[in-house]
Amino acid sequence: MKMSPPSEETSEFSLKSIPGDYGLPFFGAIRDRLDYFYNQGRDEFFSTRVQKYESTIFKTNMPPGPFIAKNPKVIAVLDAVSFPVLFDTSKVEKYNVLDGTFFPSVSFTGGYRACAYLDPSEPKHTSLKCFFMSTLASKHSDFIPLFRASLSKLFINIEDEIVSQKKANFNKPSEAMSFDFVFRLFGDKDSSDTKLGSEGPAIVNKWLALQLAPLATLGLPKCFNYLEDIFLRTFPLPFIFVKSDYNKLYDAFYASSSSVLDKAESLGIKRDEACHNLVFLAGFNAFGGMKVWFPTLIKWVGKAGEKLHGQLAHEIRTVVKEEGGVTFQALDKMILTKSVVFEALRIEPPVPFQYGKARDNIVVHSHDAAFEIKKGEMIFGYQPFATKDPRIFDDPEEFVGHRFVGDGEKLLRYVYWSNGRETEDPTAENKQCPGKDLVLLLSRVLLVEFFLRYDTFTVETSSALGLGSTVTFTSLIKAKST
Repeated sequence: MKMSPPSEETSEFSLKSIPGDYGLPFFGAIRDRLDYFYNQGRDEFFSTRVQKYESTIFKTNMPPGPFIAKNPKVIAVLDAVSFPVLFDTSKVEKYNVLDGTFFPSVSFTGGYRACAYLDPSEPKHTSLKCFFMSTLASKHSDFIPLFRASLSKLFINIEDEIVSQKKANFNKPSEAMSFDFVFRLFGDKDSSDTKLGSEGPAIVNKWLALQLAPLATLGLPKCFNYLEDIFLRTFPLPFIFVKSDYNKLYDAFYASSSSVLDKAESLGIKRDEACHNLVFLAGFNAFGGMKVWFPTLIKWVGKAGEKLHGQLAHEIRTVVKEEGGVTFQALDKMILTKSVVFEALRIEPPVPFQYGKARDNIVVHSHDAAFEIKKGEMIFGYQPFATKDPRIFDDPEEFVGHRFVGDGEKLLRYVYWSNGRETEDPTAENKQCPGKDLVLLLSRVLLVEFFLRYDTFTVETSSALGLGSTVTFTSLIKAKST
């Protein structure tokens, strides 16, 4: 375990000029965009600039650039010391920066700016986040039984596909399971019993894709790169393509979430605004996060191999037997299981980007230098570089399941997946994910249910379009005791 870096308060570095450049107006942004998506790829785009400028803090342009984003210029912060400035809302403003340098049309959210786009200084942010947090708190006792029921269906589908096809895709049934869980959590009924039928995941995927298209690639052959770039990043794709689907999604939540929306009204939030925010929370934050995160977790555990699988199975089965079931208390005693989840969140966080605009002139430190960022400049953080900082973590590119066991717990303050340190908690006044604890709980339950059923497994993986991975089970060995 590496030693902690000096704090910003004790740092005595003299201020340096921020290296890097934005290039010529318009052309510099296009150059960087093509490098980012096509010529270099995301990780190489950042690593080559770190090497070129000999700094983890530098100037660059971020997509989508012209014509969707008026100002693509950012100050990139790519180490574990500088990255947390993005969590400090006394220093950075979070107004409309969820997706970076552009802001999707409010048509996608019923004409309202969803809570995720609000700065904590805005009164609606406090009321909406309190609404989210109180809603989740009221559903606390439902989390485990509801998710276990959803997982049971998932594993049955995967087993059936392995029997018939000798392999099984994880992503598609995982998406169906995730949407089913989220809708039942907030809507108190199965989505298939509404007008959505089985279309829920497809509708949300379409809604997400149209909003995030400027940040995506379609995986087309190289000869189509420039055409794809023009299509996705010249003008935003219009809401009209998903309007009827979104209305169906909204109506399903509105009709099925009466008790949740009643709570919102008691907090002074208009019912329709609350419902549009609930759809965003359920669709963008929850389903969108699970869509990326669950395959990522299974990928890394699968690649870790049979030894770790045996250790997880032993811990999980022993604790469940001692505690008499899968309970909150039992999950809290699974030290290795918790560490494995944290390690997967460290090595491949589900949301790799963070943005914030400097409220005033501020000083930001890396390990080796200090830089002044001017008021109004956009700060961008690429989280995988910060959470794989070699000055903090030993073997940062390796998945080490026991990394956060024992003394390793001290490193949790450098795990940033939730838009905050793992050692901190979401409040109505910050931008940390209100479902942080729920994500950790569901991740542990997923591993627990998996290793109660199976001894080991193997997977094939590839990069998914956008974010995350496509995961296919190539073998699945049932637990010997079942």
